[in-house]
Amino acid sequence: MNINLKGKIALVTGSTAGIGLAIAQGMHKAGASVILNGRSEERLIQAVNKFDCLDRVFTVAADVGTKEGCELINKNFPDIDILVNNAGIFSPKPIFEISDDEWLNYFNINVLSGIRLARSYIPLMIGKRWGRVVFISSESALQIPVEMPHYGLTKTAQVAAARGFAQAATGTGVTVNSVLPGPTESEGVERFVRELITDPTLSMEEAGKRFIETARPASLLGRLATAEEVANAVLFLASPLASAITGTALRVDGGVIQSIL
Repeated sequence: MNINLKGKIALVTGSTAGIGLAIAQGMHKAGASVILNGRSEERLIQAVNKFDCLDRVFTVAADVGTKEGCELINKNFPDIDILVNNAGIFSPKPIFEISDDEWLNYFNINVLSGIRLARSYIPLMIGKRWGRVVFISSESALQIPVEMPHYGLTKTAQVAAARGFAQAATGTGVTVNSVLPGPTESEGVERFVRELITDPTLSMEEAGKRFIETARPASLLGRLATAEEVANAVLFLASPLASAITGTALRVDGGVIQSIL
């Protein structure tokens, strides 16, 4: 299967590391011009240096958890073909200890960021009769994690928002979908796993497997996924090959979700 994104412009939020960076690298290799986003110029420079070729790589430092950050991105890059709403935060915390401010912060970053950008870009995509929008949700959207219910709530909201935008783009050539990764290797997940699996004698690979065994025992994969494995699914949805897939949630969860649908 040949995924060709030549001539396309892709914006990937939260793309200085992890899944976001892997998506941006994959799209760049497929021929797209890619716009990396993060809150720090330093992190963006580090991310750009991980590309084999700097041609067609652009950056924008902006906090997508704010209205002003989304407006800055839209001002600097008013015309794109592919939007991947990947920016997000997570951390373990018991539900009774989550303050109002934390609930709102999670919603602003994980949900409103994607809604604001989709609201700006999808009408332009509709005008061109082609576009791809992917919300990076999580298996936590369907199985709310007891250790971070605020994260699960926002991931459920992302799936709902993506479906709403897909319905608004009916018959236009613009598709909007969600991808639901399971636990995936990244800097953030490593910190998260180390908070829950505290044995310092374990390597990260061993700690990851222990986490899967104890916190996600339904996993059929039996390990953390790689960022590239998740990125491959996103690349397909963002390509012309996925023209008949819209309004859906694609699971890349390693079988963690205990459902056949």
